[in-house]
Amino acid sequence: MPEQIADGIFQIDTRLGGWSRITAGYLLSGRSPVLIETGSQSSAPHLVAELASMGVAPEELAAIVVTHIHLDHAGGVGDLARAFPKATVFVHPAGARHLADPSRLVASAARVYGPLLDDLYGRLDPTPAERIVPLEDGQEIAITSGLNLKALLTPGHAKHHVSLWHEPTGTMFCGDAVGVKLPDVGVLWPATPPPDFDLSLVRSSLEYMASRSPSHLAFAHYGRYENAMEILGEGADLVSGWCSVAERAVAEGEDVDEALARAYVPTLDQVDPAAKERLLTLSGIHANAEGIIRWIRKRREAEQP
Repeated sequence: MPEQIADGIFQIDTRLGGWSRITAGYLLSGRSPVLIETGSQSSAPHLVAELASMGVAPEELAAIVVTHIHLDHAGGVGDLARAFPKATVFVHPAGARHLADPSRLVASAARVYGPLLDDLYGRLDPTPAERIVPLEDGQEIAITSGLNLKALLTPGHAKHHVSLWHEPTGTMFCGDAVGVKLPDVGVLWPATPPPDFDLSLVRSSLEYMASRSPSHLAFAHYGRYENAMEILGEGADLVSGWCSVAERAVAEGEDVDEALARAYVPTLDQVDPAAKERLLTLSGIHANAEGIIRWIRKRREAEQP
């Protein structure tokens, strides 16, 4: 069941792969309801049913906002756009064309995930281009007066990442910009996938979010947490630590996956094995290592005369 987590904000478990407390969507209720994150295409039927249970009729949802276009966040956009035909879809400018024509995005995801793509995530159906609005930095999503939802461009995890700032409740909807914080795991975990991960952009994005002094962070994976400023600092330290381990491994000719696993998998020793498996399916060592290695390579190429 959806859970009210702040004044006018409801958290909806989008049930990626049938799992609970892995992927969240957030409904800002009121005269013109706004949904933040759709989850994957495989989650769309469940999400539509949950919104109906909250009394959101097909013609009533005013907007759908996604923090970025990775399929665990935006895979359901096409399905939700069909189910709610009056909803405007907001996304980073670099993501808009991929929602209108997702063929390249889906093909890329299929190469990365293989059978897991259909088994866990599903695909992404097109959204009519005329319903898509690119978000600029600082833009207020003015669906209705008093919404007070502002877009902050926060690249680093992906170049097309946006965080949403809701000042009335002190809530920063941070997508994957800070990492992954699953309730059943209990520790912050990085999300550094290829092809766009960039440490300097992650750190500047975390500083940008901190400049708003949020009281709470609302993670897509998963939930709303107090002590936002503390977690933002922890996120910066964590991702820097992973990059340092990876850079040292590259310099010494060591396997980066093995170095990261040796350094960080022991931090999960006290975690329930099933919860640990879900975390590593969502944000595994190999995918994170690939993102960091690509960042190291791009940075070195840029430094060459």
